[in-house]
Amino acid sequence: MSGWVYIVTNHPQGTLYVGVTSDLAKRAWEHREAGIDGFTARYALKQLVFAELHETIQAAIQREKNIKRWPRNWKIELIEKTNPGWEDLYDRLML
Repeated sequence: MSGWVYIVTNHPQGTLYVGVTSDLAKRAWEHREAGIDGFTARYALKQLVFAELHETIQAAIQREKNIKRWPRNWKIELIEKTNPGWEDLYDRLML
């Protein structure tokens, strides 16, 4: 089973949340609809700004753990490499 590492935010350069999932479309929808209690709902983290597919869920989990340990500016650089305008990628997902 493949896995996704993703980052959601509340606005460009805002609060960042790094997560992992096997179903990116479903998980992004849950963030948008505030269906997940806790940190992401509290800070209204609804904008999907980064997504990276991995062959296995285990590889995605390891990548997520690594990224979570990175300094904030590295995470911002990662986002801006593929999404310099901090556009919401949700509408680009095949739902």
